[in-house]
Amino acid sequence: MKTVAIFRHTPSEGPGYFATFLNNHDIPWEIIKVDEGQPIPDDPTTHAGLVFMGGPMSVNDPLPWIPPILQLIRSAVAADVPVLGHCLGGQLISKALGGVVKRNPVKEIGWGQICATDNDAARAWLDGLTQFEGFHWHGETFSLPDTATHIMSSAHCENQAYVIGKHLAMQCHIEMTPTMIRSWCNSWADEIATSESPAVQTPEIMQANMEDQLSALNQVADRLYGRWIKGLAQ
Repeated sequence: MKTVAIFRHTPSEGPGYFATFLNNHDIPWEIIKVDEGQPIPDDPTTHAGLVFMGGPMSVNDPLPWIPPILQLIRSAVAADVPVLGHCLGGQLISKALGGVVKRNPVKEIGWGQICATDNDAARAWLDGLTQFEGFHWHGETFSLPDTATHIMSSAHCENQAYVIGKHLAMQCHIEMTPTMIRSWCNSWADEIATSESPAVQTPEIMQANMEDQLSALNQVADRLYGRWIKGLAQ
């Protein structure tokens, strides 16, 4: 089987629980370290699927690796190679397919309820789950491309996820691990401290019941990832 390519845009935002999920399902994967200057492939068909992780940058920043990634996403969708995006990754998918990425009304950082949209696509991808506690760390949001179906929202961000056939783009983070949460709280403590958003939690709140919350989030991830891998190219 071809490998799943996981694009890392910053060292602290690797695959997290997604790697554990792939290992549990005996699916080979590799990390493309964009943050270290590793080249962006131009042929998506060399991989079973493409996964784009998060990052503190904006898809609207003039970074040299953004245009080739946008082109790769378009090529993957055209070639029926499934793409999956987390936060920045979801924004990259949206921009590549004609959507717009702009500032969200408020920053959303920490745990928060996510609700499924009342449609067949949401029921299929979430296996009937109607709401869950997701993890957030973003100040921007994406619009939906023309062919997308909305599947998730939150009180502070309407577009939490959408699907286009076998492709899934998320604004939220379902890949979190304890190490990742601790690292982000340490690395971006100033962002938390200077934010006046009602949707931003303190590091203490984010980590208070972290193990139980992550256990529940892993089960949500299993549903979404489980649906996504059904579309992997052979």
